[in-house]
Amino acid sequence: MGIAKYVTLKSFSLDPKLGLKDYSAIYPASGIRIKQVLKNKSVELDIKSGRTPSKFNEDYWSGENEFLTMQDVDKSVYGLKNYVSDCITEYAIESEKTLYQAPANSLIVSNAMTIGLAFIINREIYLNQNVFHIDIDENLCNIVFLKWYFNLILRPIFQKTFSSKYYSKDEYGSLLIPNIPVDKQNIAVKLIKEIEENIKLLVKSREEDSFIINQVLGEALCFDWNAFEKIKSQKRFITTLIDFSKNVDCRFGYRFQHQSGRYLMDFLKSKTNKRIKDFVSVPISLGATISPSQFDEEGEYFYISMATVKNYYFEENDAKKVSTAFSKENQNKIVSKNDIIMTRSGMAIGKFALIEDDINGIYADFTMRIKLENYNHLLAYYYFRSDFFQHLITTHKKGLQNHNIFPSQIQEFPIPDWTEEKQAEIVKKIQTQIDAQSHIDREIEKNREKINQIIEEAIRNPAHV
Repeated sequence: MGIAKYVTLKSFSLDPKLGLKDYSAIYPASGIRIKQVLKNKSVELDIKSGRTPSKFNEDYWSGENEFLTMQDVDKSVYGLKNYVSDCITEYAIESEKTLYQAPANSLIVSNAMTIGLAFIINREIYLNQNVFHIDIDENLCNIVFLKWYFNLILRPIFQKTFSSKYYSKDEYGSLLIPNIPVDKQNIAVKLIKEIEENIKLLVKSREEDSFIINQVLGEALCFDWNAFEKIKSQKRFITTLIDFSKNVDCRFGYRFQHQSGRYLMDFLKSKTNKRIKDFVSVPISLGATISPSQFDEEGEYFYISMATVKNYYFEENDAKKVSTAFSKENQNKIVSKNDIIMTRSGMAIGKFALIEDDINGIYADFTMRIKLENYNHLLAYYYFRSDFFQHLITTHKKGLQNHNIFPSQIQEFPIPDWTEEKQAEIVKKIQTQIDAQSHIDREIEKNREKINQIIEEAIRNPAHV
């Protein structure tokens, strides 16, 4: 009589979660699994997760140890920006025993929302829970080659396959990548690094849209950005119980009580007595909740999720379609031209997209729709993207690890009440300066396409890179 053998169900499936999806694009017919190029060939040992210390413990933050958020990723060459937005203290590290600091020259991948986004860090940094450090054996695989393969080949497939999903260590370990000899990858990477340097020079010569928006609006409002930054940089300040009692949420955290928030709010109120609610044509509202079964590729309406507006415009190619039944049930959640969609939750809170065309779209539950009247839609869109508005969101959002902000809060924020002519003048000035950067964007895209060609050629002809 033979000995019984026990196996797990997931060993029969390329999808460790046994999901009922077509994963054929992610798992091609041939290749090598990620777990086969890990240092220890172990998903548990070689794929390491980060964690975020409590945002409500002010003693954990504004320290000397860099802490990663996705806004710190330079997506032009998929590296780490020179400066990060958050730092944690030694006390946080000592108190929170499970925090993880990835070493320099690590390959980091996103495991939630921006699944498939990969980048290499050039210095040590503590990781949040939405990314993994994948410890690759560089005798078997070049991490620069893998970085670009993830972003140019795999990530677009992920974006079409998943809307908002967590991707596990097992799933990353099971991914198939091209089985290209590492010496051939190294040859390709030598060419890629030359192109990366060209991209870095182009990026350095470009002014960020946010910088242009801040400068033009700051000039129109006579705002001293240097003074504001000085106030923001102060790590210690004094508040009173009276001020605390004015906080309806009874939050005494550093971020919520910081004087920079009050300074900015007082400044804006000195410039205008108008609130966003004074210009909305209908009340600001949250979007429609959907279940996986309500998506339908043959549907007529797009589902405008947080992932589809993360780059400050609606990305139709990344949007799924919904069933006819779902769209009929949610006609009060459809968008119109000049609507502004705002992400209201999580790490991507405070992203805005202006619906510039007439499209069939239904906005998601983790977004809100702002319909304005008697106000320049482009100016409102730029104002919402500015540090004026973004800092108000930062100091008013609620929640522990997963932050949220609500229509009842947004409608009360100040908005400048300029004349129609003044609004048009400001919009023109912003657009002119942003448009002047477009030729740089085109050159960056041409260089990225060259990298894409190198990757695809290596896949097609692994012996002749």
